[in-house]
Amino acid sequence: MKQFKVLGSGCANCTHTAEKIEAIAADQSVDVSVEKITDLETMMAYRVMSTPAVVMDEQVIHAGGVPSDDTIKQWLI
Repeated sequence: MKQFKVLGSGCANCTHTAEKIEAIAADQSVDVSVEKITDLETMMAYRVMSTPAVVMDEQVIHAGGVPSDDTIKQWLI
């Protein structure tokens, strides 16, 4: 199972990012866990300055906008 964290303030883009990861994973039949992180201290620990940011398996893989469908599909391979 791939573990994702979506870091952000809880804005529409952050919510949309988490929903896209879950939806594309379901379409691809990939088991994922998606956690939304809004705690500023936790985000700073990842050194994220732009949100939404995506952490996969404890590594920041995206920051500063909603990722494209193709990008998310690459993460799920």
